[in-house]
Amino acid sequence: MRAVDGVSFSIARGETLSLVGESGCGKSTVGRSVLGLLPVDGGEIHLDGVRIDTLTAGRMRAMRKRMQVIFQDPFSSLNPRLKVRDIIAEPITNFHPAVRAEEIERRVASLLEKVGLPRDAIGRWPHEFSGGQRQRIGIARALAANPELIVCDEAVSALDVSVKAQIVNLLQDLQRELDLSLLFISHDLGIVAHMTHRVAVMYLGRIVEIGTRDAIFLQSRHPYTQALLSAAPQVEPSAAKRPRVILRGEIPSAANPPSGCRFHTRCPHAFERCVKEEPQLRRVSSLHESACHLNDERPLQ
Repeated sequence: MRAVDGVSFSIARGETLSLVGESGCGKSTVGRSVLGLLPVDGGEIHLDGVRIDTLTAGRMRAMRKRMQVIFQDPFSSLNPRLKVRDIIAEPITNFHPAVRAEEIERRVASLLEKVGLPRDAIGRWPHEFSGGQRQRIGIARALAANPELIVCDEAVSALDVSVKAQIVNLLQDLQRELDLSLLFISHDLGIVAHMTHRVAVMYLGRIVEIGTRDAIFLQSRHPYTQALLSAAPQVEPSAAKRPRVILRGEIPSAANPPSGCRFHTRCPHAFERCVKEEPQLRRVSSLHESACHLNDERPLQ
């Protein structure tokens, strides 16, 4: 079974690229593959011009400080046997073993302040904090190594709505301050619309549409993207009502995907070509690509 196949994208410095799609479409697999936590069977992964998917363990270790991750569950991603000081200090001691203890203490306190936690949190245990506070600790841990890229794997999905907004605003502030690149994996289109620069929509292991935030949210060309957007709640009264798209059936098994377009079994616009021929990403405007045979019938924008 190929959980992810034919996925290709790039992320610029200081940019947020969001991966969206239903559960099981391969979003987290992509994120873990980028970090080297899962091996890839084909293709290449580059970080700032260096191919990292073929590096030895020793050379890859040196690259890991440039890539960090914020996990989905703030309750299981922190070691309950370590105090906050040791959790945040671990990346520093791993990647910068020559740093003295007093400098580590100062750095940890600075990171806590940066993510909006009091300095006295440094000596407390993870179970003493709420979910939002724990996620702030996870963000501080990710920042401790001075990374260039952070993979946010459903980093706000386990949090309350008000806490989500705080964490998203924090990530945006840190991105502007530190010029971070973010791979933001999420199924919450409201959050994605608020914080992203570009969006890649995944379905059954493939990217079916990719473009700028406005291109995807205002001018989507793929029926699956349109169905996702129609299912998202619209809280602004002034927002134009989207036509409701009801998808029939369930997501096919990734072990035995449909022939042709993988979405044709659920697509309201499928025709004979969709069953036989797999569509490729095609440019529909300067910053927008879509993989749908219907695009052949439409002019470029």
